[in-house]
Amino acid sequence: MTQETASPSARRTELLEAAYRYVLDHGLADLSLRPLAAAIGSSPRVLLFLFGSKDGLIRELLARARADELAFLGRLDGHIGLATAAERLWEWIAAPERRPLVRLWIEAYGRSLVEPDGAWAGFAKATVDDWLAMLTECEPGADPARRTLVLAVLRGAFLDLIATGDADRTGAAVRLHLDLL
Repeated sequence: MTQETASPSARRTELLEAAYRYVLDHGLADLSLRPLAAAIGSSPRVLLFLFGSKDGLIRELLARARADELAFLGRLDGHIGLATAAERLWEWIAAPERRPLVRLWIEAYGRSLVEPDGAWAGFAKATVDDWLAMLTECEPGADPARRTLVLAVLRGAFLDLIATGDADRTGAAVRLHLDLL
C-alpha cells in the first residue's frame, strides 16, 4: 500500500494543513520544498516521504483548496434559483478573508490551462464542472447557457476583484447582472 492510498497520518494531515496555510499566503507558482518545509516545521525529505513528490504535494494542496470551495458549494443545494445562488456565491467569494483562497484558485486554474499534465491536470475543468453542477441543482430547469453566463460573470468579477481590490465596482457589476436574470 502506498502512502497516498493509506489512511493519512496525523503528522501528514498536520503538515498538509500547515502547507495549505503557507500557499494561501505565498502561492504555488514558485513553491520550493526547502522554504516551505522550514516555514512549517518540517524538512523536504519528510514532505517527499509523506507526499511522494513535489507534484504529489501540489495535488494534495489543490484538493485541499477544492475541499474548501466544495464545502461552500454544497451548502447551496436546493432549488434557490440562479440569481440567489449567484448572490450567495458572490458574497462568499468577495469576502476579504477569502482573497487568499481566490488568488490560489486563480493561480491553479491558469496553471492547469497551460500545464495540463502533472499536478495541475484537470483542475480548471473540474472547478467549472463543480460550479455548473451546483448551479444546475439551484435551478434545474435553467438553460445551460444561462448557468454558463452566471458562472462567467462571477468568474470575471472575481478576477477583476483580485486584480483591483475594487469590491464596490465589481459587486455592483454582479448585482446589475443578477437584476437582468
